[in-house]
Amino acid sequence: MATATLQERIPTMADVMAKMGDIPPSRILMRPSPGTATEDDVLRLGKSADKRICELIDGVLVEKPMGMQQALLVIWLGQLLGEWARRFNLGLVFGDRATLRMIAGNIRIPDVCFIPWDQLPNGRVPTEPIADFSAALTVEILSPSNTAREMREKREEYFASGTQIAWELDPENRTIRVYTNVNESTLLTIDDQLTGDPLLPGFNVSVREVFGELDRRR
Repeated sequence: MATATLQERIPTMADVMAKMGDIPPSRILMRPSPGTATEDDVLRLGKSADKRICELIDGVLVEKPMGMQQALLVIWLGQLLGEWARRFNLGLVFGDRATLRMIAGNIRIPDVCFIPWDQLPNGRVPTEPIADFSAALTVEILSPSNTAREMREKREEYFASGTQIAWELDPENRTIRVYTNVNESTLLTIDDQLTGDPLLPGFNVSVREVFGELDRRR
């Protein structure tokens, strides 16, 4: 029923783009037709030869943008958070393949996320391909094609589904915006410290160090 309603309300590509937060059409997959995609399509594309990472939004497959800078920061920040979470046995840190089902049914895939043990069923790594919960900490690394509306809608779904803190990294401006809810945030610049409190107590790294990985030379 939800799919039929979506198809009735979104007759053109312009309408689809607007519905998805004004993202460029190059990120909207046309097969299957917008409004008809399912979770199986998300999993199928993730296992395909080119391993396309797509989120599912109201039956529409939306490809996550990822460049070399974003890919490097995913690995680097995942390593920093993962080492701290492992050292103090706080929970698990996942990269950009963690597929999460939001409370409204959409599928979101944060670039990096942290899930404490008490949020994990039976206190272990989920075996199902799509986890039926959000992460306590979600991290999104912005790309040029991300829009303000798109990111706001994503935050709304994260927090509604159980996220407590959301980080948005901007490689171009070398800033990190820390959200404690959809509307309240703190902007960290290159001279500030990024902390993990209260989810990752004691975790502390300079914003300069986070983005410094992008400036490494031989």
